Amino acid sequence: MAKILICDDEPGLRSVIKRYAQFDGHEAAEAGNGIEAVEACKKEKFDIIIMDIMMPELDGFAAVKEIRKTSDVPIIMLSARGEEYDKVLGFEYGVDDYVVKPFSSKEIMLRIAAILRRKGAAAPVSGGHEIFTKDGFSADMTAYKMLIDGKQVELAPKLYDLLFFLIRNRNAAIPREKILTDVWGYKNIDDVRTLDTHMKLLRKAMGPYAGLITTLRGHGYRFEG
Repeated sequence: MAKILICDDEPGLRSVIKRYAQFDGHEAAEAGNGIEAVEACKKEKFDIIIMDIMMPELDGFAAVKEIRKTSDVPIIMLSARGEEYDKVLGFEYGVDDYVVKPFSSKEIMLRIAAILRRKGAAAPVSGGHEIFTKDGFSADMTAYKMLIDGKQVELAPKLYDLLFFLIRNRNAAIPREKILTDVWGYKNIDDVRTLDTHMKLLRKAMGPYAGLITTLRGHGYRFEG
């Protein structure tokens, strides 16, 4: 069972998602705007947050930015808009997933389940650290760190998951569908753009070592290791 915070200024939508969450055995709390969500996170610990973008008082982006100062809780962003700019901004703030309205409650629950499965499988490795190093690039997959020429670069949680998956499958051609299934927990043709957006952000963060990730047109990606 997970503890879920549902933040949206539409009471009806919050109620529907809450009902489905409770039906799946989860505990659900509600927030009507970004300020309420930030305050709730200060008082309680949640396993996942569903956050709308367009809200009064404090919008979803600002709320996520504030929550990320103290918590790496998984966040699913909701939006009535589907522009790539919104997605990029959300992912840069550390959002784990992005769903465009209108959507089905079943879709939300599948995405929640996928994130919770990944979270449960992310237990730290006992003993020594699992580290990959190539030239001035280093990734500590146990401590969740990436270093570029000795300087640590912070990544959004999902970018760490994507990077470590690529490294563990290095030198192999990985189809987009497999990456979506293994990193996001589901395969949806509509989410290919989400994957490509994450790749752009990851390459940007890797700076001079972005070339370690090769795009295989019409297929997927390969991490050169």
